[in-house]
Amino acid sequence: MEEKENKKKNEESKETINENFKEEKELTEEDNLDGMKDEIKKANKIKKKSNKKIIKKIVLVILLIIVCISVPVTLYWIDNGNPFVNKSELQLQYTETSDNIPDGVYITDVSEVVENVMPAIVAITNKTLISNGWFGPGYGQNQYTEGAGSGIIVGKSDTELLIVTNYHVVEDASELTVQFINDVSVDASVKGVSERKDIAVIAIKLSDINTDTLNSIKIATMGNSDDLKVGNGVIAIGNALGYGQSVTTGIVSALDRKVTIDDYTNKMIQIDAAINGGNSGGALLNSKGEVVGINSAKYSSNGSSGEASIEGMGFAIPISDVNELITDLINGEEISEGATLGIEGYMTNQGYGVSYNVPTGFYIAGITSGSAADKAGLEIGNIITEIEGEKVESIGDIRNVLYDKKAGDEITLKISYVSGREYKEKEVKVTL
Repeated sequence: MEEKENKKKNEESKETINENFKEEKELTEEDNLDGMKDEIKKANKIKKKSNKKIIKKIVLVILLIIVCISVPVTLYWIDNGNPFVNKSELQLQYTETSDNIPDGVYITDVSEVVENVMPAIVAITNKTLISNGWFGPGYGQNQYTEGAGSGIIVGKSDTELLIVTNYHVVEDASELTVQFINDVSVDASVKGVSERKDIAVIAIKLSDINTDTLNSIKIATMGNSDDLKVGNGVIAIGNALGYGQSVTTGIVSALDRKVTIDDYTNKMIQIDAAINGGNSGGALLNSKGEVVGINSAKYSSNGSSGEASIEGMGFAIPISDVNELITDLINGEEISEGATLGIEGYMTNQGYGVSYNVPTGFYIAGITSGSAADKAGLEIGNIITEIEGEKVESIGDIRNVLYDKKAGDEITLKISYVSGREYKEKEVKVTL
């Protein structure tokens, strides 16, 4: 019995030991599993950190690549334009035009041209009598006003030195004085004028000019204003404001500008060189030093004075338009200022015309017997409203047409005449 009980106890003890061993083994396995989990977690954390570093490095590399590519591309676009756009529509032409400048010049230093031409330019002083004393002739002293202008030496005969200038420079002159390059002044006289073209020629007796002065002056070389182009460089020389000869430069701003002064319309060269009072009659030169125009402060001003009052707009008479006229004047030939109608009168007032239904035009107040107007049947009281198809809005409209005509030419006038209590119109052919 005892043996059985001991055996039973031993078996129970073994079972207890086995159970304890199993439990210990299970606990050990659980501990090992937990440790492995911890290791895996640690490994995962390390791997994640490593992956983040790798991703950051990759991103940085990609950014560097993008920057390296984009910067040159951007610079290329800036320098050359978008390569995906048609370049022929965006590019400008430079060298092909700037390297080829026919008959042009950039005027920067004009000293050589000026030095060569200045001896042919003179200063003119015009003294005009405005009063002969307070109580008429013989009482008090004569009162004069002085005007300054310029001139160009254009010729020399056996007895005279001939100078061209503007008509308005010598107009109504009581005394004329010319000052040469060496500051010597000599009296001059008017040889011939064209009021219509604002041109005058004055003469100085050679016997009044000393040898030193004759040796210091030159005769100007004439150019061809028809060859001028807009943008050509030009030089203006004249007695600006009466202070003495001065030089300005500029370009041709426009050609064939129609300018009307004192009812006369002339084609002018527009320049941006400064033209001031006293510059009138001075020379406009091309880059070769040839005279291509005669400067006029009168045309460069508001028309009521000889002093320029407009910024950047000077005017000169084209030399090619008046070279034949100047030639006739220096040779003492009689100048015809165009044909005549043989009438006198005045312009009807615009306001008066509206109020009393009087047409706007030239009212004929007098007719010369045997004149073209008389022979054509015009009558006092007729109003010339059109000439050669152009409306008559000033006396200058008639003068400008007549100047270009000669005796024997025929013109067409539109006349308004009174019929009953109203004006009617008719056309009249007139042989000048």
